[in-house]
Amino acid sequence: MNRTDEVLHLLKIQYPIIQAPMAGVSTPRLAAAVSEAGALGSIGIGASSVDKACEMIAATRALTGRPFNVNVFCHRPATANSARETAWLAHLRPWFESFGATPPAALGEIYKGFLADRCALEMLLQERPAVVSFHFGVPPSDWVRELREAGVVTLGCATTPEEAAQIEAAGVDAIIAQGAEAGGHRGVFDPAQGDAQFGTLALVRLIARQTQRPVIAAGGIMDGRGIAAAMQLGAAAAQLGTAFILCPESAADVSYRTALSSQRARHTAITAAISGRPARGLVNRFVTDLSGPTSPPVPDYPIAYDAAKRLHAAASAQGSSDFAAHWAGQGAPLARALPAAELVATLAQELNDVRTM
Repeated sequence: MNRTDEVLHLLKIQYPIIQAPMAGVSTPRLAAAVSEAGALGSIGIGASSVDKACEMIAATRALTGRPFNVNVFCHRPATANSARETAWLAHLRPWFESFGATPPAALGEIYKGFLADRCALEMLLQERPAVVSFHFGVPPSDWVRELREAGVVTLGCATTPEEAAQIEAAGVDAIIAQGAEAGGHRGVFDPAQGDAQFGTLALVRLIARQTQRPVIAAGGIMDGRGIAAAMQLGAAAAQLGTAFILCPESAADVSYRTALSSQRARHTAITAAISGRPARGLVNRFVTDLSGPTSPPVPDYPIAYDAAKRLHAAASAQGSSDFAAHWAGQGAPLARALPAAELVATLAQELNDVRTM
């Protein structure tokens, strides 16, 4: 059995295509449509309470009996630092005031990570989704073992060969190789150690040569040719996120869809100024106005996100999307506004066409 057949069997899917979780953008409707079409749909519960996560899983199950992926965030707990947070809020004050608002008096950790306690793990062990994936790190091996013993397939996201080795050592079933081209948050385990920013194709090749696990390529892949290219270098499948944002089933709002369909899609950048962790999105005023060598240190993730969301709300109330977190990868200009099922069928046909050339 080759690696692609192994992944198809492992995930119980027809095509070697995974829709990225994209917390805040992916929906039960999107995940279900992708899964019904023969790929693996995903929902992201990293920013959700346990109760909300249960609702999302139930909503997805109501729409499909096929496997889907549930993604969790394994970041280290935030460390509050009142001096740093006060300085950051002072830095943002002029922009709040430009929209007739004032910054909050203080910032908070707006959600906890998966590793903070066992509540989310216990919920997943009870709900038993077909697949659970990890971002920002990997759980202890005994947690991974509990999920696998419950019949759950596990996926872990790596941005370096070293992170991939940690994922394999924890007993995770397959490794997602996230290149720097990818939209959304970088999966870096420890941002304080820097980001090597391996490109997708180089990272896939490096990890595929060292691991016994199937590798799933992620980052900048938007069509069948991209999937085929990654598979030529050792990927067993591909994960696509930005490609699915314009699907009508996603939660992207009008401003997001408009921006992604415009010339702005040609300009993406990685910044930590929005959430406190590096993430790639369409260039906005967080990148152009709030980031730079003279900017104060950004608070920890997701404390900084509290400030960003409040500033975006103030701007949005005045009709501005200048501070919206429109996450997108470098392949954004290739995004297509197709229903999810049609997009999956198109990707599968494009992949098949390349294979039969």
